[in-house]
Amino acid sequence: MMNYLTAGESHGPQLTGILEGIPAGLTIDVDGINDLLAARQGGYGRGNRQQIEHDQIEITGGVRHKKTLGSPISLVIKNIDHNHWKDIMNPLIDATPENTIRNLTRPRPGHADLAGAIKYNHQDLRNVLERSSARETAMRVAIGAICKQLLKQLDIDIVGYVEQVGSKIADQKALLDVQEIENKIKQNDLRVTDQAQVESIHELIDRTKRNRDTLGGVVRVVATNMPVGMGSYVSFDQKLDGKIAGAVMAVNAMKGVEIGDGFATSKNPGSAVMDEIDWQETKGFGRLTDHLGGFEGGMTNGMPVIVKAAMKPIPTLYKPLQSADIKTKEIKKANVERSDTTAIVPASIVIESVVAIELAKVITETFDGSNLERLKRQVADYRKEVLNF
Repeated sequence: MMNYLTAGESHGPQLTGILEGIPAGLTIDVDGINDLLAARQGGYGRGNRQQIEHDQIEITGGVRHKKTLGSPISLVIKNIDHNHWKDIMNPLIDATPENTIRNLTRPRPGHADLAGAIKYNHQDLRNVLERSSARETAMRVAIGAICKQLLKQLDIDIVGYVEQVGSKIADQKALLDVQEIENKIKQNDLRVTDQAQVESIHELIDRTKRNRDTLGGVVRVVATNMPVGMGSYVSFDQKLDGKIAGAVMAVNAMKGVEIGDGFATSKNPGSAVMDEIDWQETKGFGRLTDHLGGFEGGMTNGMPVIVKAAMKPIPTLYKPLQSADIKTKEIKKANVERSDTTAIVPASIVIESVVAIELAKVITETFDGSNLERLKRQVADYRKEVLNF
């Protein structure tokens, strides 16, 4: 069974990841992982932290001569900014007035600060924000990159991009071709498909930055050629769309998930929502539309998988909101940490990554995930069986 775990703090020495369940025999493209990590650090609206970090993956186990062994893969991403935080984040020395000078006691609205401090009884909010920071998603992107490489071997393609920034909709066409989407989003620094929208979105972000405010947005992920029947209707916890929704909501700042047309389906009659069934001799069974986002009964139905995620604005504001000091109980402005105006561009890569992880999970659970060549044969045989159903 595929599973993963991440560890590490935002300003700690490194992020660490363990990924188990990747079949033996997969050739790992390290440059491909690093390219995705670099893309996560880019995008219009990012802050100064991204000018410090230059994320590179280190593989310390589970791979030999570029090929996976079937054993757990251990991954490391060094935090370059840790050089400025060595004493403050040192795990092996006692706390002193000198190494606790960045003690934080005024929680930021919208962050994990206050609830986390209450739960774990922390008197310094840094103990919460260091782990709750979106910095952790860098490792999920690295893990997702490996899963994308596995999916590619099975002819499954996936891409995430920005559909909306703030109130500005940047994609009206709802494209389904992954290669077409990738070609379009490479033309700008917003990962949007409509180049004509770029200038106005830049202006929106610039205006928001001048106002010392932040923006959220909507991410859309498209995955094509997933085999029919991945997931199951027999138990609620085996429904793949439910697992994907949970994985997406577990990404920092996500407040909503849609599969296919999502909430819009509630406004329309069934005749305008259900995807009519077709059959062609060369393709077998299919659908005429994809309003349901490639899912029926918690299972893939062969149509493109469509997932949307709604991201709230970043809670750290350079024009801080009201808070209350956890020690003095005084009403004061919240603490300010280094932040972005918007992180919707990197969010599109993170959401792409976590969806890729869930798709790779279900593939390796459904078929024999021990060895890549065996897995490829089984998936190919299953596709022939589906075609002839």
